[in-house]
Amino acid sequence: MTIARKLQNYIDAQGIAYDTVAHHRTATTSQSAHAARVPGSKLAKSVVVHHEMGYVLAVVPSTHRIELSTLQEVVDRRLGLASEEEVSALFADCDIGAVPPIGSAYDVPVILDESLGDASDVYFEGGDHRTLVHVSGPNFRSLMKDARLARFSHVS
Repeated sequence: MTIARKLQNYIDAQGIAYDTVAHHRTATTSQSAHAARVPGSKLAKSVVVHHEMGYVLAVVPSTHRIELSTLQEVVDRRLGLASEEEVSALFADCDIGAVPPIGSAYDVPVILDESLGDASDVYFEGGDHRTLVHVSGPNFRSLMKDARLARFSHVS
């Protein structure tokens, strides 16, 4: 059970209580939720998108799909999915596909879908494909205090 060093340092510096949930290696957040026996609606999925000025981390429940056209309207920029190389450069201590939603730890702006705004507990990838981080809803909102809140997803 390990989480990415930058993520761990950031959470610790914020004084946020958390625990980790180990599970067998998975390839998607939906598989991670199933393997860890947590509701997919409480597992935050991170998607790195790029625009002409940089990057944004779009965070939605693992049960949702991002509506890219809606997200483009929210940020008022043309967006595209970041390549694996771009994601690796931004989140160097994380495995591809296991990006945590705490963009502040990596100096990446975050847009948080409103559907996660009032969750009582939130789980998210810790930087590898075997560990989820679990925090209370209030602690998650504290970690996401700099995030922009908007509605840009739907249940898939």
